[in-house]
Amino acid sequence: QVQVVESGGGLVQPGGSLRLSCAASGDIVSVYDMGWYRQAPGKQRELVAAITSGGFTNYADSVKDRFTISRDNAKNTVYLQMNSLKPEDTAVYYCNAEIKVIGTIRVHYWGQGTQVTVSS
Repeated sequence: QVQVVESGGGLVQPGGSLRLSCAASGDIVSVYDMGWYRQAPGKQRELVAAITSGGFTNYADSVKDRFTISRDNAKNTVYLQMNSLKPEDTAVYYCNAEIKVIGTIRVHYWGQGTQVTVSS
């Protein structure tokens, strides 16, 4: 089986910064696209940022120029550096990874989420 675990969430003041991490582990052959999604109360889950295995990135307009996604392929880990945080960024942040597991086809895996709260 595969485990996808997020970390780094917490409470931060507006204008502050947080760095989220997401590590995939298990019987992994290859990790393809990885991304961060978020879901606020009463809203649908939305894409925040994504990165391919080759390093191509994509950001939601609401976070572009404030957030930076990166990855360490040797560690099967994706990061989200969040700067200039706003109260509107408050949400549960979920990691998603497309992973090829030994003996099967590649599928998407979700982490359990980490809470980010931006408040004075």
